[in-house]
Amino acid sequence: MAKQDYYEILGISKSATQAEIKKAYRKMAIKYHPDKNPDNAEAEEKFKLAAEAYEVLSDENKKARYDQYGHAAFEGGHGGFGGGGMNMDDIFSQFGDIFGGAFGGGFGGFGGGGQRQARVKGSNMRIRVKLTLEEIAKGVEKKVKVRRKVQAEGVSYKTCTTCNGSGQQMRVTNTILGRMQTATTCSACHGAGEIIDSKPNGADAQGMVSKEETVSIQIPAGVTEGVQLKVAGKGNEAPGKNSISGDLLVLIEEIPHDKLKREGTNVHYDLYINFSEAVLGTSKEIETVTGKVKIKIDGGTQSGKILRLKGKGLPSIEHYGNGDFLIHINVWTPQELTKEQRKFFEEMQADENFSPNPQKSDKSFFDKVKDMFS
Repeated sequence: MAKQDYYEILGISKSATQAEIKKAYRKMAIKYHPDKNPDNAEAEEKFKLAAEAYEVLSDENKKARYDQYGHAAFEGGHGGFGGGGMNMDDIFSQFGDIFGGAFGGGFGGFGGGGQRQARVKGSNMRIRVKLTLEEIAKGVEKKVKVRRKVQAEGVSYKTCTTCNGSGQQMRVTNTILGRMQTATTCSACHGAGEIIDSKPNGADAQGMVSKEETVSIQIPAGVTEGVQLKVAGKGNEAPGKNSISGDLLVLIEEIPHDKLKREGTNVHYDLYINFSEAVLGTSKEIETVTGKVKIKIDGGTQSGKILRLKGKGLPSIEHYGNGDFLIHINVWTPQELTKEQRKFFEEMQADENFSPNPQKSDKSFFDKVKDMFS
């Protein structure tokens, strides 16, 4: 089933400003918030979709990738933001401050506006993955080794005595409007609601150790240089029993091909043929990004002619079909001749059949370009 457009979810246009995006999200999330819609699965789903759309559109970089590639820009992970699989903990921990006091003690509280303990999220990790043109053409699964922070075996945590497990410290101040109560992140547990009780040898002060792990990354066909994919939950862990892991961000790098040149979804290839082949015609086996194909070159082919293999280029990351494979014919002129060869060509210089006649024999450059896109 096709995913709904993020702009449609929030009811805004693509030209919406960041202020308009924030306003639209706030309106939807208040409308479908679990406190206002208890035991309503449909409202909860709309609440999650609104948060997923806002997470992408509120970030200029993610918004730019989404505008260019659609939902395919975030494929390759396993759920999480920017690609589906939103969960309530992520939403409340990342977007709670956008609502101020709309729900009593703060956005995110279930059951009549009670405060909800924030879940600490581990830091994201970033890696680069290099792909060949052939891998980009078909999509590929890459297994990479990463070293991430994880909770040490045997570490234990206890409720933070400073905030009594809420993750927040309440502060009351006197103002001209009366006594005002504000909540700040707990300085002792940094919002986790828990502190270290005991930790094994080798763990750091937060009970974490470094561990090497192999992560599988599904890379969709048609990705381009600079696209960033996400594998949710494969970044660094955070301390605490109720913490959640950060994400692994994967930046795509394209390895230059020694014979092929990419241009969007089209692929260009320079084919060199000798003078005799150009005169008499020939057939050639060409290696494309999807396999070998055999092409026929007619006799009398001129240097600069472009042959197009429709649909043999790269797939669109937005699933709009494949580009073309364009073969540029180059007639190789011999640089050294035997006496017999030189004599032959000297005799041919005066032959009318060897005189250039572009109007008769070939199309102009602009006609070739026109044919390519017709």
